[in-house]
Parts: sequence; structure tokens; C-alpha cells
Amino acid sequence: MIIVNYIASVFLIVLGFYTVCMKKNLIKVVLGLGIVDYGVNMLIVSLGFNAGGTAPIYQLSDLLNGVAPTFFVDPVPQALTLTSIVIGACVDAMALSLVIMIHRKYKSVNADEVRRLRG
Repeated sequence: MIIVNYIASVFLIVLGFYTVCMKKNLIKVVLGLGIVDYGVNMLIVSLGFNAGGTAPIYQLSDLLNGVAPTFFVDPVPQALTLTSIVIGACVDAMALSLVIMIHRKYKSVNADEVRRLRG
């Protein structure tokens, strides 16, 4: 079942990069960056998953008896993903605000019409 997560995350990353590279509308480019971010987050969480793993929480009774569970789900990818979600939301908000400023100045969100250098 975990292979479905890998396939879905790779699909999201490829779809996002396709959107960034092929679309001329700047709002669609920003949405493509968000899709890439979601795909990377899904990949990181999928890499940290262990089937049958428990939460990495020790109880006092386990420590006193010397019997601590050893098969945990890795919490580091989950923490990195949570941080990445917050950073991704801020980057998307900043990019959309830049698109608004571009629209105010050039009266268009088409990347070809905004470029000063054509060649």
C-alpha cells in the first residue's frame, strides 16, 4: 500500500513541474509550485512510515522494567513536513502577492506580456 503513496507523490511532483515549466499564467505557476510542495511533503511522510510501528513515546514503567519498545515510527520526517507545510504556505502567499503587484503594474498575469527582454 505504501507504493501507492510513492507513485502519487512522484505524480504530484511531475505535474507541478510541468505546470511551472509549460504554463504562462503566473497564478498557475504559483499553483504548480504548491503542487510540487505537496508532492514532496507526501514523499517525506511516506519515507518515514513504518508498518506496525508505535509512537516514539516512552512510559515510565517501560523504562523502569528495562522493556522499551524498539520499533517506532520515525518522528523526524513528520516534524520536517510540518515545518515545510508552514514554509510552503508563506511562500505561496508571498508569490501570490508578487503576482498581484505584477498585475497592478503591467495589467496582465501572462508571463510573455510581462517580460521586458524578448528573444
